[in-house]
Amino acid sequence: MPDPTFSEFESQALAQGFDEVLERTWAPGAVIDTHVHAFAVKALVVRGEMWLTHGGVTRYLRAGDTFELGYEVPHAERYGDEGAAYWVARRNAAPAPQV
Repeated sequence: MPDPTFSEFESQALAQGFDEVLERTWAPGAVIDTHVHAFAVKALVVRGEMWLTHGGVTRYLRAGDTFELGYEVPHAERYGDEGAAYWVARRNAAPAPQV
C-alpha cells in the first residue's frame, strides 16, 4: 500500500474523532525532556528518525512508523542527526470520567 498523503491522513484522523491535524518538524539532535500533553495523539513519522520514551520503554521510529499517546502520558523525545517530521492528529477534549 502506498504511503498516504497529508490530506488522506487528515481525513482519516478527523473521521476517527480527532479534531486537529498538523505537521510537526524537529531540528537535528533536538531533545525534549519528559513532559505531558493535555490531548491524545496519533502520529505518522514522515521524515528522519526519533526515539520516543514512555512507560520505561524507548521506541526507535523512522519514516513510515506510527505512534499513539493518551492524554497526559509522560514521555520524552529525541531526534536524529537529520531531525524529523511527523503528522499528528490531536484529540483535545478529555474523555468523560467513568462513573
